[in-house]
Amino acid sequence: MHRNQSPLRALPAPEHVPPLYLNLDQMLDEFTRLPMRAKFRFDPEMAAVITVEFLAERGPSLIWLIGRELLHRGVTTMSGSGDVRMWPTLPGEHPSSWLLLESTEVEALFELPTGPLLEWLEITYRKVAAEAEMDGLNWDGFLMDLLGGPGTAAA
Repeated sequence: MHRNQSPLRALPAPEHVPPLYLNLDQMLDEFTRLPMRAKFRFDPEMAAVITVEFLAERGPSLIWLIGRELLHRGVTTMSGSGDVRMWPTLPGEHPSSWLLLESTEVEALFELPTGPLLEWLEITYRKVAAEAEMDGLNWDGFLMDLLGGPGTAAA
């Protein structure tokens, strides 16, 4: 080895999955659509969850954490239960899906194009396979938080 060559090499930066921006419609009623944009983000450290930020033209944005598998399945079949559900619309020229978000404060139905979403989700699955989604989770920390932290009596 040449004296100016270091045996240490910088590791390449982890491959980043760029966010996906989608134009979608919020259904205000069966005849009224409100066009808006949403930003989908993927963090390999929390691969099972997609962060979706609904970008309001006026006012604050709304952020939801949605299961990656729920989004992936919702492109082709009914997926989810409870607060988040997704299912395909009727077949047409431009494939789309319905995304229903419900909480005590809000209920919103969105129609979103499935082609770009599915392509982007496939990139996330190439980055972190479904089988490896939970590998990096700190299960002890998660259980401690779930049970109320240190010193919580277990039943």
